[in-house]
Amino acid sequence: MFKDGLLKGKRILITGGGTGLGKEIATGYLQLGAEVWIAGRRGAVLDSCAKELTDKHGGTVRTHVVDIRDAQAVDAMVQHIWDRAGPLTGLVNNAAGNFISPTKDLTPNGFNAIANIVFHGSFYVTHAVGKRWIAGGHKGSVISILVTWVHTGSPYVVPSAMSKAGLHVMTKSLAVEWGRYGIRLNAIAPGPFPTEGASKRLRPGGSFEDSNDTNPMRRIGQMPELQNLATFLMADGCEWLTGETIAVDGAGYLANGAGFTGLDKLSDADWEKTRAMIKTQNDKDRAGRSA
Repeated sequence: MFKDGLLKGKRILITGGGTGLGKEIATGYLQLGAEVWIAGRRGAVLDSCAKELTDKHGGTVRTHVVDIRDAQAVDAMVQHIWDRAGPLTGLVNNAAGNFISPTKDLTPNGFNAIANIVFHGSFYVTHAVGKRWIAGGHKGSVISILVTWVHTGSPYVVPSAMSKAGLHVMTKSLAVEWGRYGIRLNAIAPGPFPTEGASKRLRPGGSFEDSNDTNPMRRIGQMPELQNLATFLMADGCEWLTGETIAVDGAGYLANGAGFTGLDKLSDADWEKTRAMIKTQNDKDRAGRSA
């Protein structure tokens, strides 16, 4: 779809870039010639991803272990990139967390586990990169990976819906404030694009294909479709496109409104089983971070 070397000369940081949608976007950028930096909390996962991608596609993938909930650590990471490689040209705010739960059962810690990554962490990274672009007179492009619920809200994922809605507004606000510096901010709101982490926390015991019958296109998303949109927004040639959140979901949210309304049917026993499956996945991820 794109010419070879389209992103040559671009240096792009992807948070949460070692797995899931972040890894897919990193792959697309690398194939088109970008120097890719991937950041996350699990060093072994990042290193494995970098080796896999460079072994397969060549190019340069660098890693940085960071907890984006820590503003000082984020600033240090961005300064490290500037010092070692030079200014970034692009940023993808992809790091996230989510799980399904009746809102009445949420604890403050459960709410903060999502809000501190998605809302606070994504702002910290955007701020650390943006202020350096402005100080150095550099243009740049920021893409935030959101959800269609920023338009509709959604039950049972309220911390994520609230946090992603904040980034939706950040995208619009900073597009205006930073436009005079040549800095663009856009967002992508994917529909169902199955990844292991999302499937085990948002569809425990089920699958994203469960939504096929209600989607106007009767299918789930294909990763190249997400990669192509992320590439278009990062490439030169659409500099007047800024401040937009673009849904790529087969018109799913237009047809069906808020997601997860079907969870109204779950009984208390169903929710107990669901919580146990989510806890198992969380424990597995924590073990991976400490390994």
